[in-house]
Amino acid sequence: MLQDIPTPRLSESRPAVLQTQRLTLRKPVMADAIAVTELANDRRIAENTRRLPHPYSQNDAEQFVGSLHDEAATDAVFLIELDYRPIGMVGIDWREPDLPELGYWLGVEHWGRGFATEAVRAAIDYTFEEFAIDQLIAGARVANPASRNILEKCGFQWTGVQLHRFEAIGSSTPVDCFKLTRGVWSSLKNWASSTRR
Repeated sequence: MLQDIPTPRLSESRPAVLQTQRLTLRKPVMADAIAVTELANDRRIAENTRRLPHPYSQNDAEQFVGSLHDEAATDAVFLIELDYRPIGMVGIDWREPDLPELGYWLGVEHWGRGFATEAVRAAIDYTFEEFAIDQLIAGARVANPASRNILEKCGFQWTGVQLHRFEAIGSSTPVDCFKLTRGVWSSLKNWASSTRR
């Protein structure tokens, strides 16, 4: 088990620009608020994301981005870019310090092309490499098999079903809950390395 240490703020970690085969992940800045608003203001996204309101305004985006630059911010949140164009967000929520939670969404036009899996894997690697945590948790609405598939492809293991409140629908709905332990993540990383040789 890892030694318990306070969760570091993002600014105490390495510079947060991650590169994957097709994507760049970076910390959002206020200039991104318009693009984030245009992407997130879609009911299909909000209904599958617990904390996104609908409609999603530019003020919502500005408040969110501003909160990431607050001195007390501990979230590791990334804007996902494809060819320098924002396409979504991925990040780790530390509201429960012992249970950091992965969350992600993509603009609808980018669904079904493997971008979410690629971005989620990068965020997972960053989190386990930079923070002393034993596991990540994540959830996906039972009615959202595509999101469950992403989590399973990234090594998450199903732990059960819980009811979670979704802001956009104004009620609770069943969510498949998952966890990814450091041991499983490490094994998957080692397997991937050995297959590339």
